[in-house]
Amino acid sequence: MRTFSFTIDPEHNKQNNEFSRDAFRLQVSSGVFGLVLLLVAFFVFRLSDGATWGLAVSIGLLAFALFCFFLVLVLPKQMGTAQDMFDKYALVPAMIAEVNARDMVLLALVDANAGEASEPVPALATRTISNLRGHDRVVGERVPAVAVTGRRSVSSTDRWDEISPMPIAWGTPDNTVIKKAKKTIPENEWNRLMKYLDRLEEVKATPLNLLVL
Repeated sequence: MRTFSFTIDPEHNKQNNEFSRDAFRLQVSSGVFGLVLLLVAFFVFRLSDGATWGLAVSIGLLAFALFCFFLVLVLPKQMGTAQDMFDKYALVPAMIAEVNARDMVLLALVDANAGEASEPVPALATRTISNLRGHDRVVGERVPAVAVTGRRSVSSTDRWDEISPMPIAWGTPDNTVIKKAKKTIPENEWNRLMKYLDRLEEVKATPLNLLVL
């Protein structure tokens, strides 16, 4: 697996890294939902006047609320810091495949192999993003990224079902670092990805935006 080491700029990452923002939103949502469940559990118990059904429903809601609060604490540890993610995941070629008024779609050439087999499983992965400082908003723009792996099904544990590209440019405003990351990726991989740009709609049509080639 090819990795690329660089030191992120914390403030730049905070403003631009949509993975970090998504994780924070999920934490906030989990906390708010947990509080709502606590309030509902309290009102159900009061309205039931201590009846068995009310106690049972309240306990169920309370358990769910505690799970939400547990997620608030666990999510950051599970995902790791942005620096951990850039250091951990493989460096891959990605390109802007579509430019819209308010967002862009990245297409990345990734390895979907999640097992111990040495043979790679080439795949195409997409992610819709809203900002990409340090790059031109044009189709075909080369965007070095790391391939953040997501879930994999019980029936196929040797292959990732979800992979999402996270641009190096989200972690640093330094163009020198971005250029170095581009050069670290072999030219033949960039050329191969360019040939796959017209398969964007096929990738979008998959359940988790990942198309095994």
